[in-house]
Amino acid sequence: MAAGQQPLINSETKIKVSSTLDKSVGKKNLVDGDPATCWTSQQGTPQFVQLTFPAPVIPRRIILTFQGGFVGTRCSIQASSPDAAKGKAEWRTITHIYPEDVNRKQTFDIPPEETVTMEAGIADIRIVFEESSDFFGRITVYDLQVEGQAV
Repeated sequence: MAAGQQPLINSETKIKVSSTLDKSVGKKNLVDGDPATCWTSQQGTPQFVQLTFPAPVIPRRIILTFQGGFVGTRCSIQASSPDAAKGKAEWRTITHIYPEDVNRKQTFDIPPEETVTMEAGIADIRIVFEESSDFFGRITVYDLQVEGQAV
């Protein structure tokens, strides 16, 4: 972890997903720290994972571990401001990432110019899996981490 960075996902972070294949591969498995558990979506794209933080944050890095063959190969990272949490969230794409179709941890930095525009912090972050390496569009994630700073 880079200096000044801290894990942003904690027990108070709310997780929402677009779909789940079945209960054994539910959203809680995204952040349980167990390398044997995972979240798997139903088929079809796009799929997403949305995190709502208990207080505003500035995300600087996203770390994902996929199952090869079920990788979100083109993803948009979207954010909403803390004010949006009071009403309808207004999502803004802050960057795109292009994970490799592999089984290892992959780290993606959020461009510094984007973190400057988020100085007041964000309330939510959404990872939208626009394309999948799976023919049916399923996504399997063993681990999800977001690092950055609390505001």
